[in-house]
Amino acid sequence: MSSHTLRQALVHRRYPLGGWPWRAALYLLSSVPAGLALLVTVLLLAAAGGALTLVLVGLPLLLVLALIGIPVAAVERRRLRLIDPVPLGDPHRAPEGPGLTAWLRTRLRERATWREFGYALLFAGALWPLEGLLVGGVVAVCGGLLATPLVMAAVTGGDEVRVLKLGLADSYPEAFAAALLGLVLLPLFAYPLGWAAVARAALTRVLLSSDPGGLDARIEELSGSRKRLVDAFEAERRRIERDLHDGAQQRLVALSMTLGLARLENPAEPLGGLLAKAHEEAGEALVEIRELIRGIHPQVLTDRGLAAAVEDMADRSAVPVDVDLDLPDRLPQPVETAVYFAVCEALANVAKHSGATRAWVTGGADAGRLTVEVRDDGDGGAATAGGTGLQGVADRLSVVDGRLLLSSPPGGPTVFRLDVPRVPAHLVE
Repeated sequence: MSSHTLRQALVHRRYPLGGWPWRAALYLLSSVPAGLALLVTVLLLAAAGGALTLVLVGLPLLLVLALIGIPVAAVERRRLRLIDPVPLGDPHRAPEGPGLTAWLRTRLRERATWREFGYALLFAGALWPLEGLLVGGVVAVCGGLLATPLVMAAVTGGDEVRVLKLGLADSYPEAFAAALLGLVLLPLFAYPLGWAAVARAALTRVLLSSDPGGLDARIEELSGSRKRLVDAFEAERRRIERDLHDGAQQRLVALSMTLGLARLENPAEPLGGLLAKAHEEAGEALVEIRELIRGIHPQVLTDRGLAAAVEDMADRSAVPVDVDLDLPDRLPQPVETAVYFAVCEALANVAKHSGATRAWVTGGADAGRLTVEVRDDGDGGAATAGGTGLQGVADRLSVVDGRLLLSSPPGGPTVFRLDVPRVPAHLVE
């Protein structure tokens, strides 16, 4: 049963006889202690945090104040179940990594956190007094009328009694008539309580929903689909590399050996010249297919890791490259692959566009992040636009939550800085 079902119940003639009026009253009434406690907490945090900011002690208090909407929203989602059994989902994403710092970084960047903060301020400043006033008014009017005979008997001893400070009841018949009026008004007042609860639930659902327009969910899905596409692309690259390595390359090796053995037989011309030429071309084709395999996915990257793969690439670079990578252990395969091809693209730009005579690849990994720099002594002026492929590198790094920083003033030097988490958020279990 949802809020729509509650609205249907409100127009049903048996609504006052069911349990919905009591649930609506409880929902509205429970806002009062919760809102009062929240108001006191907000005022204390704001006052103490503002007063102690100059000595830095107040900064954690202000941070707690900014995040106060998170526990308030969690309580409100549970309290909403009193009148709306349809659960309201949690809009928060998983943290970027383990630890309090990663949790805070994720929460402070989310729009949901600030929507919940705004809801908490609205709840503390306006909602609970209005709800308390409404429920209190109903209780005061109906309760005062229903209690008239009891007050006359217990307090005035049968003498006149004031009814809601509006009139006097001089006798028990008048007192019981007032009680009868209260009994009649009680189911009538159940309707404004119900509609107020529906409106309050709708407001809560709008402000605390996972995403009013579905934008966060779409962004999350697009991000996830991009990662899945990149993973599928990398898997296909590795499959092609294996097929070429185990298939076409082995056939070319066998062909080259066969042609070499045929040349050893010293056949007469012109057959001997044709065999020599075919042997040379088979050797060149073998070299080309090996370069192609390295470009698709080098086997050394899979077998020995990022540092060995970069050193192997540096040995084959047209520009001399010094490599100094301090990587004590293996990194996740997506990270190694993204960083390897980013370094490949950077060194390719050094060879093609920079006019450099030397390049350096340095970097290392700490507890949380991997940093690699590619620097050259060239002319500078590199940019992510213009067909250099650096925009593709930046996009590829973003899939593993990394980024590319480029410094290339005219006259050089050019520095590519790759900054990647050792374990991207989507790989955290």
